[in-house]
Amino acid sequence: MPFLTQPAIPPGTFSRTPQPTLRTADDALALRPFEPADAAAVHLAFQDPVLQYWHIRSMDSTDEAGEWVESVREGWRKETSAQWLVVRADGGEALGRMALRQMNLEDGVAEVGYWVTAAARGLGVAPRALTAMTDWALAAGFHRIDLEHSTGNEPSCRVAEKAGYPLEGVRRSSALHADGWHDMHVHVRIQHP
Repeated sequence: MPFLTQPAIPPGTFSRTPQPTLRTADDALALRPFEPADAAAVHLAFQDPVLQYWHIRSMDSTDEAGEWVESVREGWRKETSAQWLVVRADGGEALGRMALRQMNLEDGVAEVGYWVTAAARGLGVAPRALTAMTDWALAAGFHRIDLEHSTGNEPSCRVAEKAGYPLEGVRRSSALHADGWHDMHVHVRIQHP
């Protein structure tokens, strides 16, 4: 049965080209593709209990982090996700991660994921990096980008608002964390013609 619509983003759009490095508007931060050598920085970041709590996972070794990094790189090749390591543009210090997860090219939708290292919190890293990634994604043809976070995660709510993601609503009891089910705020950016 034929579809009556064309894919929002043609298959192969991303996998045919290297993943780009993005810059924040102030040029202070770069979002670059993950490399195998980033496993140590990822492992270190996940030793932070705050990051573990909101992201419901741990990284027990550098080898485990290396496997995660390889899965991230595979996501670009399979066009299922696009993830970047956020670094200082002048020195390369790892500050966080930005991700488009669950990319659906047919419908032009994706979901945001991100974290910031403990040392980088409060410096405006997340909203600036999120804005850079979102601008790239909308220009690349995504129509809708969802950002969900626990209603208890007030810093993520502020990040979403600063990056131009208005609150759309609440998904009740929709995400399981270590301490039980959380209601989730849904923020969204939509490509307007």
